[in-house]
Amino acid sequence: MPVARDVLAQALGPLIVVLGPSGSGKDTLMSHARSVLADDADVLFVRRAITRPADAGSEDHIPMSDAEFDEALDQGQFSLTWAANGLRYGLPRSIEAHLAEGKLAIVNGSRGAWTVIQQVFPSSVAVEIKVEPEILARRLQARGRESASEIEARLARASALTSGFVADAVIDNSGAVERAGSELVAYVTRMIGASSSV
Repeated sequence: MPVARDVLAQALGPLIVVLGPSGSGKDTLMSHARSVLADDADVLFVRRAITRPADAGSEDHIPMSDAEFDEALDQGQFSLTWAANGLRYGLPRSIEAHLAEGKLAIVNGSRGAWTVIQQVFPSSVAVEIKVEPEILARRLQARGRESASEIEARLARASALTSGFVADAVIDNSGAVERAGSELVAYVTRMIGASSSV
């Protein structure tokens, strides 16, 4: 169950939450967008804290042990935390100041925590990354991080979370990363324009 701080009284800038099943390519697409938008200081690519060791094959996160995560939680370093697939995730408080200045932030989120993310960050919008089930299964197997039973559980969870979820934008990443990455950059750019005109 996600654990949230008090709801932010005012979060002016948009928080783009990239959602989708593990293996859908969220990290790859966000890395593409980060490289394209590297010169835009108004765009914050959020690094999540995760109770998982640093791994070149995974997202650029802040690795923490459970004890370190507990300590950071006790010190109030997170705006929001949740647990999924045996791991714990935390969004840093630095997001709040960035959004309060009317700037845009983008983060790799979780569909299971989406409702609470919306409550904590009222300006959040969801971008869902979709992949054909067969392709998703092959990607999970290729990265070699989970056992066959763990992959099966992830696929079942991905299917269950699809129902009843409505995203603000959907990007199909079943094909070329460049095409899907360009779609994400285009969406972020539109949101930057929309927020600066308010």
